[in-house]
Amino acid sequence: MSASRPYVTLISEMTVDGKLTLKRGLSSKIIMGLMDMESQRFLHKKRTEFDAIMVGSNTIKIDNSILTNRLVEGRSPVRVVPCSDASIPPGSNVLNHDAPTIIVVSGRASPEKVEAIRQKGAEVMVCGKEAVDLELMMEGLTKRGIKRLMVEGGPTLIWLLIQKHMIDHIILIQIPYIIGGDSTPSLVGGPGVDSIGQVVGTDLTDFYKVGNHLITEYDIIYEPNGK
Repeated sequence: MSASRPYVTLISEMTVDGKLTLKRGLSSKIIMGLMDMESQRFLHKKRTEFDAIMVGSNTIKIDNSILTNRLVEGRSPVRVVPCSDASIPPGSNVLNHDAPTIIVVSGRASPEKVEAIRQKGAEVMVCGKEAVDLELMMEGLTKRGIKRLMVEGGPTLIWLLIQKHMIDHIILIQIPYIIGGDSTPSLVGGPGVDSIGQVVGTDLTDFYKVGNHLITEYDIIYEPNGK
């Protein structure tokens, strides 16, 4: 982990076969409805342990996520959404006043859309020219006092962060159901690796049960072949 970025933990719920929803384009809130209350509280308790929580803009557009703690005692983290063109819908829940929000855009975002976000009370952070520069974004978050960052999705953002060696720890909440589907989104998207020499390794650090759900924790090993 670099001193110029927060410690990043990916926390996600997924089915036994690694699926995030029923079909591509559908909200992940559908399968979250299969989580028992104890596991939902576990997820919300985890949110209170981080300075900020981040999801990609496509997740916001599909799920209209709130990204706050609503089930346990404790504060809600700062909400962070990378959105290069500032196309996040103005009615998005993350633009409400339940918690501070930072929308990260690039230089190509239209001034009108940026101003509309600011009018909602969110901070806009410009990082990069054509697309959000993840390194600049992490530096900016660090300067704002964010030391621990939780990432909840989506698959494309997770892939980009892994490619940049920007995820340090993973906590998976396994929902005890199977969905299947050739094109159903799984935890990590993107183009994937081209050879066995490019795979990213993990080290299992803990496993335990919460409610009816298996929780597994891993450190990521950014070495050839995960060794």
